[in-house]
Amino acid sequence: VPLCYFIIRVVRNPFYLRSYYSQLKQQVDAKVTKKEFALWLLALGALLLLLCMPLNEKSTIFSTNYTLSLLLPLMMWGAMRYGYKLISLLWAVVLMISIHSYQNYIPIYPGYTTQLTITSSSYLVFSFIVNYMAVLATRQRAVVRRIQRLAYVDPVVHLPNVRALNRALRDAPWSALCYLRIPGMEMLVKNYGIMLRIQYKQKLSHWLSPLLEPGEDVYQLSGNDLALRLNTESHQERITALDSHLKQFRFFWDGMPMQPQIGVSYCYVRSPVNHIYLLLGELNTVAELSIVTNAPENMQRRGAMYLQRELKDKVAMMNRLQQALEHNHFFLMAQPITGMRGDVYHEILLRMKGENDELISPDSFLPVAHEFGLSSSIDMWVIEHTLQFMAENRAKMPAHRFAINLSPTSVCQARFPVEVSQLLAKYQIEAWQLIFEVTESNALTNVKQAQITLQHLQELGCQIAIDDFGTGYASYARLKNVNADLLKIDGSFIRNIVSNSLDYQIVASICHLARMKKMLVVAEYVENEEIREAVLSLGIDYMQGYLIGKPQPLIDTLNEIEPIRESA
Repeated sequence: VPLCYFIIRVVRNPFYLRSYYSQLKQQVDAKVTKKEFALWLLALGALLLLLCMPLNEKSTIFSTNYTLSLLLPLMMWGAMRYGYKLISLLWAVVLMISIHSYQNYIPIYPGYTTQLTITSSSYLVFSFIVNYMAVLATRQRAVVRRIQRLAYVDPVVHLPNVRALNRALRDAPWSALCYLRIPGMEMLVKNYGIMLRIQYKQKLSHWLSPLLEPGEDVYQLSGNDLALRLNTESHQERITALDSHLKQFRFFWDGMPMQPQIGVSYCYVRSPVNHIYLLLGELNTVAELSIVTNAPENMQRRGAMYLQRELKDKVAMMNRLQQALEHNHFFLMAQPITGMRGDVYHEILLRMKGENDELISPDSFLPVAHEFGLSSSIDMWVIEHTLQFMAENRAKMPAHRFAINLSPTSVCQARFPVEVSQLLAKYQIEAWQLIFEVTESNALTNVKQAQITLQHLQELGCQIAIDDFGTGYASYARLKNVNADLLKIDGSFIRNIVSNSLDYQIVASICHLARMKKMLVVAEYVENEEIREAVLSLGIDYMQGYLIGKPQPLIDTLNEIEPIRESA
């Protein structure tokens, strides 16, 4: 039937041959080689030749109908490898030849009719098995190919994904890899929804398509970014042309023009690329520089290499921070803060132990901790180990207070007061013994949540201190809506309070504002007697600085507190 149908289609429309050949090629297994197919055809022809040779005295068992048993596995192999289109035609030809020559392999003897019946039944069963297996294998191969194709395409944006990019980089000896960074897209997505990002990427990809050569493509990356793989011929000029073309791109959403800036970075890579995700991360960093320069940036130039080293240093510091959290490689220090009435409390200062037990300043690791989301975990580590120290030395310092700095992340967490309360109960420490210092310019970024968190901490009995007051661009406006217990004036004003009358007046105004809010005032950077006298004349409540005491290991505060208790 397939052969007859094929002949009729070809007679009616000779161009059907082209379509049939195309379908036949699609059904053949991709791993089939010309050598394999030639050997298979040779084996099939040899078996047919044995069946068609007339029987004589020199004939062997292979010249009889026993050869049919060898024909089945050979056709099964073809059905599994070459698809239904080819096998159905070849099997029809095999049937016609073998049935036409049946007298050559079925000798005439008393059981002739029985053998003929068995052979005919075998042909029927073989036809069913061969065609069924060919259809089954062809459909299975089509499903596998579809799954493989979908594995290389993003299901949402319908663009090739990173797996497809990695395959393209592997197949091409040399490539120019471009990275498109669209940082402004995040804000647009928050306001207009994720469909804006999907359509933006699709239309941007369509906009770039006319400039791409065969084998080049636009690839979907997670978030708001895209990647391009270009051939290396004249890639420098083409990247410049692509950047100019990108600047002409216009996207409209509900009639409104949306034109976020696009940063472009690129590099020259050779196959194979073993660390594609690390490479894309480095290109992402360099694309940030392109946002500033408004021009494509080569990752392999000197300035970009510095950014890559900076990124690697950040990742290394992040790993060290995680190790420090897991293995307690942080170190607590304390600096005294003395009150005018003679009372003293200490501010906890954090250091991290280096590989050679050197102490690393927080300026080196806290920005990285904030960037990678570790600052809240570090805050909890400091709080717990401070409370543990207080519990272990309860007899020597029964009523001593400690001030702990909080990161903006902790202040903006709704659960933070609950966690503090649990730690206070665990170590049986009174809440009034803790003072939490928050930097006013950062802690009030999320004003509503910050106010709620600080209020809950005060309800527990903890005190709140606004740290580095005066450095923020809206310090007074923000302080108006904050209820704190202490106000720490930034050291940049205190340091020059004697020599600069403007700083003196600023400090005086801050003190006046604090008294109106019923807040105690702490002066930082009290480093000599002249500054101390000026601070006293303004009625400031607490002083902190090298004149009062330098930072020292937390354990050493026991030696400092004991003489104070004895003198009291």
